Amino acid sequence: MQPVTALTHDELTRYSRHLSLPEVGETGQCRLKASRVLCVGAGGLGSPAAMYLAAAGVGTLGLVDFDRVDLSNLQRQILHGTSDVGRSKLASARDRLSALNPGVRLELHECTLSSTNAMDILRGYDVVLDGSDNFPTRYLVNDACVLLGIPNAYGAIFRFEGQASVLSANGGPCYRCLYPEPPPPGLVPSCAEAGVFGVLPGLVGTIQATETLKLLLNLGEPLVGRLLVYDALRMRFTELSFRKDPDCPVCGTHPTVRELVDYDAFCGLATAPDKMSLSGEELDFNMTVEELKTRIDRGVAPPMIDVREPYEHRIVGLPGATLIPLGELSARQQELDPDREFVVFCHLGVRSAQAVAYLRHAGFSGARNLQGGIDEWTRRIDPSLPRY
Repeated sequence: MQPVTALTHDELTRYSRHLSLPEVGETGQCRLKASRVLCVGAGGLGSPAAMYLAAAGVGTLGLVDFDRVDLSNLQRQILHGTSDVGRSKLASARDRLSALNPGVRLELHECTLSSTNAMDILRGYDVVLDGSDNFPTRYLVNDACVLLGIPNAYGAIFRFEGQASVLSANGGPCYRCLYPEPPPPGLVPSCAEAGVFGVLPGLVGTIQATETLKLLLNLGEPLVGRLLVYDALRMRFTELSFRKDPDCPVCGTHPTVRELVDYDAFCGLATAPDKMSLSGEELDFNMTVEELKTRIDRGVAPPMIDVREPYEHRIVGLPGATLIPLGELSARQQELDPDREFVVFCHLGVRSAQAVAYLRHAGFSGARNLQGGIDEWTRRIDPSLPRY
């Protein structure tokens, strides 16, 4: 935390509703002004969290993100507007947060958080607010916070459900105590694959911001050792207790993880095979977008099967592709030629990989997965196509 400085006249007015709270007062507001918080992600969770932290007067607000604003983000990522589509999320966030509170100092880290840079980026912050949307980053943030001794205001969302907790604070448990092992790759679909109720990250991100402010002000009872689970469809909150694991490899009695590791490998993403074996014969499993583009240009493109939902197919597709949603694949597989090579694609390559694995097991040895899906095609081959 930076040295505490007195509030200016404008700040006395801006934060007057805080100052009238005996639990905060001028002393607490000065603590907020001297504090440093890092938001990992400027998306669904990071949007409301960053806005409320800036509005509350957190003196220094750091943001880590590498992505650009996409039209499909605007259903939930309220930091960004329609005019920001195509801009970097950090540039958009900078403008929005500066307009909200010009007195907040913004530190922008426009990069992918990784094992090589996480310790340097997180070091010096009082609280880290994890708004990431993937398991490797969650484990990375957790381990870095434990090693640096920084509390982690954690949140996650899925479809209509969210959860929040405070990890690695006051000797409490960490993310690995709650989830010792990541789920198998592909078992939990991303928000892009499974969808997310637009208001859900607003609520969960606001809970994260609330817990962050409580930590900075040393107020109330933070969610240490407690997992708050929210069901939006039933409008129900459930609280689950969990304890610090003495055998935790990071925060336990005898830790074995003393430095950051390869988190893609830890989560099983870096070891996913590019080939599969069928009846003893090695066959290419994935096809890159570059390979498909080359074959299209040469006039020898394989048949293309789109296993997305019809609404996705209407947003963007590949010319000549046949739509067979994944849920209909087993009933319509007779439409495919088992003796011919064809490429299967979806949005990000997850559903299509499942489809190809199923088809190969069913005897379609020529089935190949378009690596990265149509999203990779729009990024690397034809950026003029819409992304979602």
